[in-house]
Amino acid sequence: MKKFLISLPKLLLSLSLCFVLSSCSSTGVKMGETSPWETIQFEDQSNALDIDFIDDNHGFLVGSNRLIMESNDGGKSWEKRSLDIDAEENFRLLDIDFKGSEGWLIGQPSLVMHTIDEGKNWTRLSLGKLPGQPFLVTTLDEGVAELATTSAAIYTTSNSGVTWESRVSDPSDQGGIRDLRRNPNGNYVSVSSLGNFFSTLDSDSKTWVAHQRASSKRVQSIGFNPKGNLWMLSRGAEIRFNEDSNDLESWTKPLVPILNGYNYLDMGWDPNGNIWTGGGNGTLIVSKDEGKTWTSDPIASNLPTNFIKIQFFEKDQLKDKKGFILGERGYILKWIG
Repeated sequence: MKKFLISLPKLLLSLSLCFVLSSCSSTGVKMGETSPWETIQFEDQSNALDIDFIDDNHGFLVGSNRLIMESNDGGKSWEKRSLDIDAEENFRLLDIDFKGSEGWLIGQPSLVMHTIDEGKNWTRLSLGKLPGQPFLVTTLDEGVAELATTSAAIYTTSNSGVTWESRVSDPSDQGGIRDLRRNPNGNYVSVSSLGNFFSTLDSDSKTWVAHQRASSKRVQSIGFNPKGNLWMLSRGAEIRFNEDSNDLESWTKPLVPILNGYNYLDMGWDPNGNIWTGGGNGTLIVSKDEGKTWTSDPIASNLPTNFIKIQFFEKDQLKDKKGFILGERGYILKWIG
């Protein structure tokens, strides 16, 4: 009897765990035999935060500690560059975006730079007192760009950054963001700073619309798939998809491919339609059947890094298919198909 009473709490815990997992779809993950990625490791162990290409060969990578690197061979090799900013200013360069020879670069705290000659020269612009810090920038046309901040404020310029016009009526309702994405149609989606709700902004609207998260788990990140529908990564390594853009309260059953104690941080679709999801401690998994089953990438699993951003490029200027996964401590992965 005493032995039974001692084991009873363990039994209840096991039953509770089974109940929780039964409400999710846990597919199990095997190690893949091959990988479409090759590893690039930089001597500078600053974290890469964004990457973009002007054409098939010429591109830039930016990151923490003022990191900016340039490639002229399609991303096979990279060389460090510098910006004309004071040495004592230590910026996190968050986002870089080009359309043709014109590009924009943003960083924190309060850095916006503009180039019209493929990054040979950069001009630093004065922002004034905008709510929040720069978070995302999009080059739209000659002299035209859109800038989003950590306060979910969005500004547009049509004169190369001389003046900016607010696109959102009252961004303060969002209370700050932890993630924000824009799709090619000009629609935005953001996650609140606490991860307790997400919001959407249509391209023809000036008002963010708040939505409840899909479960009690806080939202880690959110974004658009190639068709324009949303995906969501939540704490507890949960993956969800929204299959109806007209009903943002309806989400698929949560997928939990692997439980290793690390959350997923980003998701992306490669040119073959495969879904890649990356996260902490070298976690990188892929689904070739729209999320039904997953395999772990054998190259990524051996790397001592956290994968924080997955990028595949679709630009008119690019003939070659490109993809990169940005990791911490000087690691990135280059897609070789």
